[in-house]
Amino acid sequence: MPAPNVVVAQSGGPTCVINNSLRGIVETCFRLPGQFGTVFAGRFGIEGILKEELLDLSATPAEEIALLRTSPAAGGIGTCRYKLKPGQDEDFARVVEVLKAHDVGYFFYIGGNDSQDTAHKVAQLAHDRGLDLVATGVPKTIDNDLGDPEFTLLDHSPGYGSVARYMAQYIRQVNEENAGSSPADPVMVIQAMGRKIGFIPAAARLADPNREMPLQIYLAEAKVSLEQLGKNVVEALREFGRCIVVVSEGFDVGDLGASKDTFGHVQFSASQTTVAQVVTNYINSLDLPVPGKARFQIPGTDQRNAIAYASVVDLDEAYRVGCHAVAVARDDGNGYMATILRDRTRGGYSVTYDKVPLEQVAAKDRSFPERWLSSDRIDVTDEFVEYARPLIGSDWVSVPQVDGLARFARISQTLAPRRLPAYVPQTYRR
Repeated sequence: MPAPNVVVAQSGGPTCVINNSLRGIVETCFRLPGQFGTVFAGRFGIEGILKEELLDLSATPAEEIALLRTSPAAGGIGTCRYKLKPGQDEDFARVVEVLKAHDVGYFFYIGGNDSQDTAHKVAQLAHDRGLDLVATGVPKTIDNDLGDPEFTLLDHSPGYGSVARYMAQYIRQVNEENAGSSPADPVMVIQAMGRKIGFIPAAARLADPNREMPLQIYLAEAKVSLEQLGKNVVEALREFGRCIVVVSEGFDVGDLGASKDTFGHVQFSASQTTVAQVVTNYINSLDLPVPGKARFQIPGTDQRNAIAYASVVDLDEAYRVGCHAVAVARDDGNGYMATILRDRTRGGYSVTYDKVPLEQVAAKDRSFPERWLSSDRIDVTDEFVEYARPLIGSDWVSVPQVDGLARFARISQTLAPRRLPAYVPQTYRR
């Protein structure tokens, strides 16, 4: 009897290391042909499964799969923000149809909270309908909000270490600019990703663990008012003559008219007015004690795809958790997510890989710990620095180049032959 086939897909915002988890899954399955059959990828996540658009990864040369290590974002197999919601019975039935039609026995879904919810629903669906399918989740999110507040289910998500490294390096460079240009531009406002979860703006502190910069960090969770922010900046200008303000994109400045994605998450970067603009305009309306004006910068999606800033630690862990997900699927069966746990029994930084039931992480947000906020609520504590510092690594990643340009993986877009009628996902029907 032939080995069951595999479908791997990914969902949500991409990261620098998401393709390395994909590589871990694919290469591990390829190494075990007696246990895993043809490996397919859902083109653009669960949407590709609904539309029966399954990329045959065996058509991609091994060297291209290997290049996934340093290929950022989701250009290889695509991602989506399509969510399987209650009441979409036709979508659920279609997933079963497609997986059955292609003799799929293993389904791996790489993503954050909502993606793990989709993996959980597929796992339940398989169980309820008697489908011989093992659904396994693989963690991914730059927000680091997947898991529990005690960090016992998942210490950190692949993707966070790289965006934290990006933020740390970015603020180091901003400080050089601000220090040299402060007579004209005494205040630099930097908007960080993270919606209402503060792990990304908090990583700015990694740029200055000894607290030598005039740096203020405003997490959405800190609940600091715009007026208080202004007072804090004025005080810093009196003392230092300059100030760097890192503000979460979820910092409360009132209604920005922000749009939402199909997961229901606010897309601050898609708003006509940004938090950084509002904060900068407010600072410039004050009677500043030094000459010059405030300026702002918004790194945008560059935070999650700048492979030159990726953490080598993050890349390695993303790969290993992908490999471990295959072992979990093979050895433990349906309904788990592979996890990364910090091993505190040894000196220094090390991790172990384990599993957790999908129901414990599906569609659940982990908030930034209150204990990691400074007493004045415009900074983070040394305990946070101790947690996050190992994740950004100490070396620069080596990215293959051709003619001075990064060489990224090129995944064959060869699709498996269709076996079912065409289908339009329910959300897209008019």
